[in-house]
Amino acid sequence: MVSVIPEAIFVGANRQNQVSDVNKDAKVAFGAGKTIALWDPVSKDSQGVYATLKGHQAEVTCVKFIPNTDLMVSTSEDHQVKIWKFSTLECLQTIEHYKHSIVSLAVWKDLIVVGSADGLVSLWVLRDHLFVLDHEFTNRKGFFPLSLSVTNIENDGFLLAIGGTKPEIIVYSFVLRDSKIHECRLAAELEGHEDWVKSLAFRHKEVPGECLLASGSQDRYIRLWKIKLNELIDDSDENTERPKLLSNKQYKFEIKSGLRVSISFEALIVGHDDWISSLKWHENRMQLLASTADTSLMIWEPDESSGVWICGSRLGEISSKGASTATGSSGGFWSCLWFNHDGLDYILTNGKSGSWRVWSSSDNYSWEQHLGVTGATKQVTDIAWSPNGDYLLSTSLDQTTRLYAPWLFNNDGTPRDRVTWHEFSRPQIHGYDMICVEPLSNFRFVSGGDEKILRSFDLPKGVFEILHKLADYNVEFQNELPVSASLPALGLSNKATAVEDQEIEEEEQDPNHRETNENKNISYDMASSLTIPPLEDQLQRHLLWPEIEKLYGHGYEISCVDVSLDGKLIASACRSNNAQHAGVRIFDSDNWLEVKPTLLFHTLTITRLRFSKDNKYLLSVSRDRQWAIWQRNFENQSFSLKYKNEKAHTRIIWDCDWAPLEFGSVFLTASRDRTVKSWRYDQASDNFISENFVKFEQPVTALSIFEKIIDHQLIVAVGLEGGSVYLYSYTSQGFKLLEQIDERITPADKITRLRWSPSLNEDRLYLGIASSDTSTRIYSLEY
Repeated sequence: MVSVIPEAIFVGANRQNQVSDVNKDAKVAFGAGKTIALWDPVSKDSQGVYATLKGHQAEVTCVKFIPNTDLMVSTSEDHQVKIWKFSTLECLQTIEHYKHSIVSLAVWKDLIVVGSADGLVSLWVLRDHLFVLDHEFTNRKGFFPLSLSVTNIENDGFLLAIGGTKPEIIVYSFVLRDSKIHECRLAAELEGHEDWVKSLAFRHKEVPGECLLASGSQDRYIRLWKIKLNELIDDSDENTERPKLLSNKQYKFEIKSGLRVSISFEALIVGHDDWISSLKWHENRMQLLASTADTSLMIWEPDESSGVWICGSRLGEISSKGASTATGSSGGFWSCLWFNHDGLDYILTNGKSGSWRVWSSSDNYSWEQHLGVTGATKQVTDIAWSPNGDYLLSTSLDQTTRLYAPWLFNNDGTPRDRVTWHEFSRPQIHGYDMICVEPLSNFRFVSGGDEKILRSFDLPKGVFEILHKLADYNVEFQNELPVSASLPALGLSNKATAVEDQEIEEEEQDPNHRETNENKNISYDMASSLTIPPLEDQLQRHLLWPEIEKLYGHGYEISCVDVSLDGKLIASACRSNNAQHAGVRIFDSDNWLEVKPTLLFHTLTITRLRFSKDNKYLLSVSRDRQWAIWQRNFENQSFSLKYKNEKAHTRIIWDCDWAPLEFGSVFLTASRDRTVKSWRYDQASDNFISENFVKFEQPVTALSIFEKIIDHQLIVAVGLEGGSVYLYSYTSQGFKLLEQIDERITPADKITRLRWSPSLNEDRLYLGIASSDTSTRIYSLEY
């Protein structure tokens, strides 16, 4: 038996305004691709995401906990609403009622309000432990409900505020009695905003019969609306001649007999530079938190003497001038959370890169930033361990390359009580979707993206020092490391920055010369002084790796890359639909020159390249269902076609891997025809012949063989299109299933790459998994 333990899950939050929520125990749930990621931001060991919930078939758009219950509601672009029991993580109910994506959600004790992309707003009430549709309406043509907020205004009277693709806020009133909705009608249309309304939040005031509604819009303003009941309503004539922007018009209506309501404009909050994305009231104080697309969070509160709303605290970043959603920037923060735990206030927000930032405060004015959660926001396309297994590199269609490593030691050198994995560097932030990555050595890697170029990067001194201090990274390097890297404003190439400023005499410097990364090495100073793994803003700016070389030659986008075990040769291939471009190009890593000629055999895109463990052969598999083995000439580094099989599988071959040398000349292939086949060299026919195979219920998209033999057998990991992962042992007698990894801890979508860590730690194997569900996962296996 094999014991499989999930060590780490790296996954980014979806770019939605209502994608996250926090429950009474300070557990956070957020939409991450088609899964719901669960995270404990107040845990002392900074574990990160500890589980993901499967069930939805498309991107999750809204997540909400129902107050004072154990229930959680999630919605998705797959048109479904799911009700979860949070303590057991089981799905209690799936609502399949909609024909379009669900874009907004509001909850009250036993009431769910759902807004869908066709303009439909539905009210579901809890009856006999199930939510039942009780009322449904469409506002008007062309209006889509982007934000919803519902509140119990008094007894059984409710208000529902709807914001969306019109500047007006639409208010409905209804009565909820005996688990049924009565008298649901349009009560008011609040005018004042000049653009779409993206966020709404009700707050009950200390004074009975009074309530506030905050609305945030793409016009960059927050408006506060005062809601009064019955005898508090001022029936004097209003001044209706003031301009609409600051109009104090009262909207009066009756929810039911004996319950009158008036809504009037209370305050205009000005100060944000871009769209308002999310609003949250503090649960105990009259304070409003706003997150915006200008990468800032502001806490607004009324001034005690004047009552004017002022900014009490500002968190986040100072956005670059001129960069806004109007100019095509999609940065900023997408949603925010605010809660109190053990006497501390916590503020959480997720940004463009999918990462979460966390601040805490004991006095509500000085805020301390903590480690958040990081991860890719699109399909993870490739992963690769460093040659000594100390860190894992991953690439993604979100145009980043990331480095993950275990946090082993505290800053004072003492071992940590619990080892957790973190993103220690973001070597490459690119302008193209990233496709493949492979290390050349412990301090250099090569990567390829949706461009025709391969790029090579070197480990900078700052990142080395963090890994050495916190992750026990001890590796000897031959050459002097570059100090750090910076990304030019208009470039794709990370540039190596100069040696520290100390060597330049101060009197030689022009006092008017602008301070840049070239003359003042901010990145190195920041990186080398870290006492914990880096925070998101440090990863984005200061932990890039300098690019040292570009490799040209391919005619189309790179599809795969591999490096020989001796680090001398780089093999790569590109997308192709003909034999001319379906060639393998070999590059010499010493002089970065291409070794001619290009290796031609395949007729369609080569999906995987793998060098044998003795560096003698190069195996290529392709969409054309064939495999080929090229033999290396060590004198001039050229290759010649040695073996081939033109009918290896009946469908695309997705992956392949070589067995360790002591097992003999054996390799495995994985195909869309749902099989994994083993091929062993046969002297009689002087070719590799099929020895055994194992068939699955879904297409096989990834496989990996552990590079050491254990108990005279191979250990093989197999990944399927649906996200399942199987562990097999293999001998010449055939495949034997060791374990199917529990479906609750596997990815929710296609496995794109599996890689065993080369190091064997304390009788424990480490397996890295990349998936289309946007997650990178690391498992440890006790064998």
